Amino acid sequence: MDPVIIIGNGIAGISCARQLRKRSDVPICIVSEESPYFFARTALMYVYMGHMPKRDLYPYEKSFWKKNRLDRIQERVVEIRPEEKTIVFQSGKTQTYSRLVLALGSKARSLPLPGSDLQGVRGLYHWQDLEALEAHTPKLKQASIIGGGLIGVELAEMLHSRGIEVDFWVRESSFWNTVLPPEESAIINRHIESHGIRLHLNAQVQALQGDDEGAVSHVLTADGKEVPAQWVGATIGVEPNIEFLKQSSLETDRGILVNPYLETNWPDVYAIGDCAQQKNPPSHRRPIEAVWYTGRMMGETLALTLAGKKEAYRPGPWFNSAKFFDIEYQIYGQLSAQADPKNESQIFWQHPSAAKLIRWSFHPETRLFLGVNSLGIRLRHEYFHNHLLAGSTIDQVISGMQAAYFDPEFYPNYHPSILKTLNSY
Repeated sequence: MDPVIIIGNGIAGISCARQLRKRSDVPICIVSEESPYFFARTALMYVYMGHMPKRDLYPYEKSFWKKNRLDRIQERVVEIRPEEKTIVFQSGKTQTYSRLVLALGSKARSLPLPGSDLQGVRGLYHWQDLEALEAHTPKLKQASIIGGGLIGVELAEMLHSRGIEVDFWVRESSFWNTVLPPEESAIINRHIESHGIRLHLNAQVQALQGDDEGAVSHVLTADGKEVPAQWVGATIGVEPNIEFLKQSSLETDRGILVNPYLETNWPDVYAIGDCAQQKNPPSHRRPIEAVWYTGRMMGETLALTLAGKKEAYRPGPWFNSAKFFDIEYQIYGQLSAQADPKNESQIFWQHPSAAKLIRWSFHPETRLFLGVNSLGIRLRHEYFHNHLLAGSTIDQVISGMQAAYFDPEFYPNYHPSILKTLNSY
C-alpha cells in the first residue's frame, strides 16, 4: 500500500502525521529537505542566545519516529506528478503516494535591493539560517536588519545578546504601526532603543554594498549614508514556499488554493500551514496565516479527514502573541491600528509609569465585543475566546475583567485603575 506522504516536517506536517497515526494504521512518510527531525522553529533564537542547547529543540526522542511508524526521507522534492500519484526528488528517485499533504511552510522574502545576493544577507526562518548566522558571528561587529515586524525584533535581540551593534531599518514612521495602534507602537520604539538598538524609522535603504570577496560590508541609504554591516537580516516578511509548483497545474495564487476541507484541485492532494491559501476564508480571517497555531490546527483537522471523518477547517477567533525583548504582546479577536469610528470604538488604558497597556475594541452601535490587545500584561486566552464565540457585548466583557488577568499579583496593583477607565465607557 502506498503511503500518505507529507512534504514538510514543521508544526503543520507533524501535527497531521501524529494525529493521523493515532487514528489509522496507514503507512505515513514525512519528507523534508531542511531537517531529518521535527524541531521547535520558534525556539531557534533561544539556541543562538545560549538559553537552551540545540538538543532541546527536538520535542520527541529519536525512538518516537520508529515507535510510531513514521518514516522519514530527507530530500528535496522538485516535481509532483498527480496523474501518476508520484513525487520526484532532486536525486532523480521517485516515490508514489496514496494521498499527498503539502506542508511546505514559508520562506523569507528576498530584499528588492541591489546587493541582496551578497554573502551574509539572509532571513531567519530555516535551520540553515541559524547555522549560517552562527558561522558568521565570530566575524560580526556590526549588523543591520531591514524590515520591521516580529522576526526583525527577534533577530535584533539575538544579535544584541552577542554584543553585536545593530542598526534596525524600518520604512514605516513607527515600529509595526500597520498592526499596532500609535501608543503601543511608540512603547515598542522606546523599548527597542532602550536596549541599545539603533532604530531608524522612515528608513529608505537604497542598496547593499559588498567587499572584494562578495560578502556584504555596508548598507547604503537614500540620503547618502554608508553604514558598516557584516550581516544583513532580511526581515520584510515571509511568503509560501511554493516556487517549484508555480508552473504546474496546481491552482495557486500567493499560496496553494484550498477549500474548507484543505483540498487542492489535484485529487487526493491537500495543503496545510503557511503554504495554504483559503479560497473563501472565514470572516475576519486572512487567506494565508503564517502562524504556529493555525498550522497545528490545520494539521489536526486534516488528520481527521485522512482517517475517514471528513472535517472542515474552522480556526475560530483570531489570536496571537509575541515578545519584544522584555515586553509580552497578546491579541484576541480583531482590533485595528487605526480604527474607523463608524465600525469600531476602542477603550485604552495605560499605566502611567510602566510599559503596561490594554486596549479593548467594540462596535459603537451594537457594543459587540470585537477584540483586545495588551502589552506587558498577560491575559487569559480562554476568557476572551469564550466571549468572542458567544457574541458578548463589551459591557459583559468588562463586568468580568478580573477573571481575565493571568498574573494573580496583577489584581491589587492595576485593576482599580483599569476598572475606572472601563466604567467611563
